[in-house]
Amino acid sequence: MKTKIAIFGILFSLIMSNSFSQEKSKKELKAERKIEARKQTEAMVNAKEFVFIGTTALPTGARSVNLTTRSNFVKFYPELIESDMPFFGRAYSGVGYGGDDGLKFEGKPEEYTFTKGEKNYLIKAVVKGENDTYRLTLTVFFEGSASLSISSNNRSSISYNGDIAAPEKPKEK
Repeated sequence: MKTKIAIFGILFSLIMSNSFSQEKSKKELKAERKIEARKQTEAMVNAKEFVFIGTTALPTGARSVNLTTRSNFVKFYPELIESDMPFFGRAYSGVGYGGDDGLKFEGKPEEYTFTKGEKNYLIKAVVKGENDTYRLTLTVFFEGSASLSISSNNRSSISYNGDIAAPEKPKEK
């Protein structure tokens, strides 16, 4: 009787240890998600097609502003950069009082460089709008978070924190 209980106990422990060893630990799952995010980010940056979506604006000399309730984006394509970002800061010239629509512009980038660092990608672009020239510096971290800085001739510089995402595909009719 004691041997039957001992054999049953050994079999039970083998079955339980085998079932637990097949489950992935939280650490392994986190590492897999990190690798997948890195692959997606790398694919978007290499294709040079992605959208920056800001979550926080960091104006020069002012408090940060939460952007999660406002729609905002900067779309990056090889032949076009389109921006619709809010602006909080000082305008020097070329902007009428109360008529500010933010940093809305689009155009073909005159300069467009991509550099891969140890922990991030650095993307620099210069775009001429209707009334101003915009210099964009985007730092994309491997997991998909990003930091964007926009400076122009007529306004103080401003930075944004956010994420990058794949651009939406046009809807087919």
